[in-house]
Amino acid sequence: MYSISRPHGREHVGHVIESALAEIAYGLVNAGARRLIFAGGETSSAAVERLGVRALRIGPTIDPGVPWTFSLDKDPLALALKSGNFGAPDFFTSAFNKLPN
Repeated sequence: MYSISRPHGREHVGHVIESALAEIAYGLVNAGARRLIFAGGETSSAAVERLGVRALRIGPTIDPGVPWTFSLDKDPLALALKSGNFGAPDFFTSAFNKLPN
């Protein structure tokens, strides 16, 4: 059976995807987005690093173990950073419904 990850290695392919998603997030923020949800620990980490977020304030809980967070910047970002094994099936809808104004 052929696997797309075999020629380059699973870690390399994962890194390429995470980097691409981080670049998309960077572009969205530069276009004016201020609220973002990331699913996957490595993806969340890559995006936070690319966005230059250095510190976060913990906000309201979305699901057990997953809060909204807010960057401590002049123009803060609202970020939900969810690892792959947290969150209910309706996590994404619930997250935006629980975001304070």
